[in-house]
Amino acid sequence: MSADALPRAMNRERLEPYLQRARNPRPLVVEGKLKRMVGLTLESVGCQAAIGDQCRVMRSGGVPVEAEVVGFSGDKLLLMPIGDVRGLAPNARVIPVGRGGQIRVGDGLLGRVLDGTGVPLDGKGPLAASEHFPMSGHSINPMDRRPVHQPLDVGVRAINALFSVGEGQRMGLFAGSGVGKSVLLGMMTRFTSADVVVVGLIGERGREVKEFITDILGDEGMARAVVVAAPADEPPLVRLHGAILATSIAEYFRDRGCRVLLLMDSLTRFAQAQREIALAIGEPPATRGYPPSVFARMPQLVERAGNGGVQGGSITAFYTILTESDDQGDPLAEAARAILDGHIVLSRRLAEQGCYPAIDVEASISRVMPNITAGPHQQQARRFRQLYSTFQENYDLVNVGAYTPGSNEQLDEAIQVYPELLDFLRQEMDQPVSFGQSLDNLEQLLADRMPQRIDPAGQPESEI
Repeated sequence: MSADALPRAMNRERLEPYLQRARNPRPLVVEGKLKRMVGLTLESVGCQAAIGDQCRVMRSGGVPVEAEVVGFSGDKLLLMPIGDVRGLAPNARVIPVGRGGQIRVGDGLLGRVLDGTGVPLDGKGPLAASEHFPMSGHSINPMDRRPVHQPLDVGVRAINALFSVGEGQRMGLFAGSGVGKSVLLGMMTRFTSADVVVVGLIGERGREVKEFITDILGDEGMARAVVVAAPADEPPLVRLHGAILATSIAEYFRDRGCRVLLLMDSLTRFAQAQREIALAIGEPPATRGYPPSVFARMPQLVERAGNGGVQGGSITAFYTILTESDDQGDPLAEAARAILDGHIVLSRRLAEQGCYPAIDVEASISRVMPNITAGPHQQQARRFRQLYSTFQENYDLVNVGAYTPGSNEQLDEAIQVYPELLDFLRQEMDQPVSFGQSLDNLEQLLADRMPQRIDPAGQPESEI
């Protein structure tokens, strides 16, 4: 190499990093300033960002506050903080950092407890997960989804036998406070035949989060479970993201061919978090103070569950709906019934009688049960409901002693068998009952109580 060529080569080597930056210029980041804060809503001017983008609001001498763009008005951006807002001051810098729509996923998620942003809460170190999955999920063409034809064993006798759940079904669990909702969810988590269980504890008390994981799930339940916990003291955006994060994790395992059980406690808290955000940015309230966006976000979340394509797995989902004062006419409850594939209602009266799980047989239904069960099973379930309903309709009459035995043959039979019906519904929280055992128990209970009919030859035969 000549004496002149050597300096030129050295200069080219020194200039190469700058040439690379010139070839691949970084997009300009237009920063803004914080001009107003009302409640939990931050208003920024001079900032360019899109809905869903993440921003950092700089504190003087402190850690920046993470926020997300949730709306805009004219030249103002409306932000919702993810962390603590103490220390923010007027004219604080607002720096867009792009869209944070990816989560880390992998087998290392199993047995872990995460917060609403995907950060581990269990003190077991960083996540051993290197893959990434979009938080927004991906839509599935309804024509490409597999039909719900295969039952899923949830380990609870009453549900397996009377309200059979199919792989890919979305069920609602309607309950007031203190009727055994969390215990029932824990039983399904430990006893189900699903490959992976994803639990979303959204808007619950922090004490309940710890108790659910330690006392109800235990080591056995956590071995194949992922828990996303966004307690009630978290900002509404974190609670909203917690439900979306749990659904995204379930989608990841479904796309790998796993049978996933998704338990969301609760869909009501998800809706309330959306209500807080919507009202804070000025959306007008509609039904009982819920803005219209609440009833738009609920089906967007629920529809992400279900069966995948021909080669994919399934997400069988249970969403709890908290009915205020046991009011089944609550607008959220009505909206949930319309978008779910069935519902199980927990009865306060049964809970007060010590019957757990306190499932209200008359008010509960599984809409896909005819597609996943055989004819004899369906007839036995109908017979159980008939006997149970006959007694409940005449409960007050029997309870006050106004009924005379022998007056009604059907009621006499219902009175006689009612204690056995209650025993069938009862199940200890540490006692799993498989799908096959549930059907056997139902058949034994009704062995001599199925109605008879006469065949064309004049011989009595069972309906089943």
